[in-house]
Amino acid sequence: MSVSYGELAPPAPLRGLVECLWTAGPAARTVSAGLTRVLPDGCMDLLVDGAGRLSVAGPDTVAFLARGTWEGGLRFRPGVLPRLLGVPAGELRDTRVALADVSPAAARLASRVLGSPGRPVGGDDSPAVAPGGLFRLAAELAAGEPRRETAPWSLPTLGSITARLGAGAAAGEVAAELGWSTRSLTRHCTAVYGYGPAVLRRVLRFRAAAALLHAGLAPAEVAARTGYADQPHLSREVRALAGVPTGALRPT
Repeated sequence: MSVSYGELAPPAPLRGLVECLWTAGPAARTVSAGLTRVLPDGCMDLLVDGAGRLSVAGPDTVAFLARGTWEGGLRFRPGVLPRLLGVPAGELRDTRVALADVSPAAARLASRVLGSPGRPVGGDDSPAVAPGGLFRLAAELAAGEPRRETAPWSLPTLGSITARLGAGAAAGEVAAELGWSTRSLTRHCTAVYGYGPAVLRRVLRFRAAAALLHAGLAPAEVAARTGYADQPHLSREVRALAGVPTGALRPT
């Protein structure tokens, strides 16, 4: 059996919070010796395993080689999941942690919304990744009162900061637009995104480049489109962040 990776767009009310619900079968999960190479993208995910157990994927600074089988999960927009869980993203950087260990309150909510841990989240006869249940959980999490530490900005402001840094804006420039010091912006970015503005900018640029490479564009064109100095610069960044050569990110 070979089941490919797939994505489902969230309902309209959740589109400011969730990028997609994704599912992955054996062909998409296993790349080598039971490992999955997960590329850094600035996001955090709520993961679901085959028994319906939930874990949190922290923000990655380099490719994460995951052991274990994830059936799928919710991919939250950069900076969103920490505000829903009330846990600083910097504490979860480059990790995969059980939801109950990250936020017992969120785990209890998940149990009420999805069912008891250890069984598929849609019910005993449902697949482990049940879109309706996971989207309901996201909505319930969003209904809570966010902590100031992990939600210093409104969602529109958060999206604007992400977009500005993703477009290559300097941290000092973004801080000035907010009326903050660069130091304050860096501190809040670490809580919200898991790392400071410079690392976020680097990860988001890499994500854009990886998407274009996967779409089949030539590396030289990708480098020009995404703001790298030249193709060798892109190649070095791909090797540093993905752990593989540029060619490995291109379609086969």
